[in-house]
Amino acid sequence: MNVLVAGGTGFIGSILCAELAGRGHEVTALSRTPDGESLPADVDIAIGDVGAYDSIAETVATHDAVVNLVSLSPLFQPRGDKSHESVHLEGTRNLVRAAEEGDTERFVQMSALSAHPHAETAFLRAKGRAEEVVRESSLEWTIVRPSVVFGDGAEFVEFTKTLTTPYVTALPDGGRTRFQPVWVGDLAPMLADTLEDERHVGETYEIGGPEVLSLADVTELAYEAEGKSVTVLPIPAALAKVGLSAVGPVPFVPFGPDQARSLEIDNTVSENDVSAFGVEDGDLTTLSAHLGLEGVESTRRVPNA
Repeated sequence: MNVLVAGGTGFIGSILCAELAGRGHEVTALSRTPDGESLPADVDIAIGDVGAYDSIAETVATHDAVVNLVSLSPLFQPRGDKSHESVHLEGTRNLVRAAEEGDTERFVQMSALSAHPHAETAFLRAKGRAEEVVRESSLEWTIVRPSVVFGDGAEFVEFTKTLTTPYVTALPDGGRTRFQPVWVGDLAPMLADTLEDERHVGETYEIGGPEVLSLADVTELAYEAEGKSVTVLPIPAALAKVGLSAVGPVPFVPFGPDQARSLEIDNTVSENDVSAFGVEDGDLTTLSAHLGLEGVESTRRVPNA
């Protein structure tokens, strides 16, 4: 299969490109500013901006399948002229249009847990509306909604450390917001499987890791990996929201009101759809193991129910 991975030089994209190439597919990574250093030699690179239809139409049209991984981070405020709507919604519209007008049959959309057209954050609203575009298309589509994805080069753990300090730190509601982090090395094979098995066509999958962790848990793990301890002190969520809202307009501050709202939304699955790919929770890599803390226990951490 000839596969185009939009966002293919990014954190998840580079791993997926390698996975697909290793399975014998012809793979092209599409990027606005391509850097092929992280890609296998047999992966081609194409330059294009999903926000500009004419820059991607010809490239998309010549591929059998498209995987859309292009995304702005929900953890930081968008910079410059980019917005969640322009990247996630308009970018998806352009990719779908180019695929429908070309020879493309399969389309895999990376979305997010809690994505909905009327969600509480701009990121989730744009992702939800983009899902509607994909579902209404004539393509053979699959939508994948992962929890936060971790791995080398991921931003989740670094974001947590940006929010906190070692030894003693404060988090909204004591960091009670829950996540179900999934390792990129576990997610990429599942994304590749969606292209190879027709049973995945027309399906929406919610994907989580093997354990549910609070933001406080992740903070503990991040500093434990550095040989440091941390005590998390609670601050009222309303107070944190006011503080982040106040700094929202400041260019050098990476957080704002939307990020405050996102910290109130659990990022866990109701039922882990990894089973659709023949995977069980016990097969998945934990964040603790990735950080070299296998066997370290926390009274807060709970297994995925």
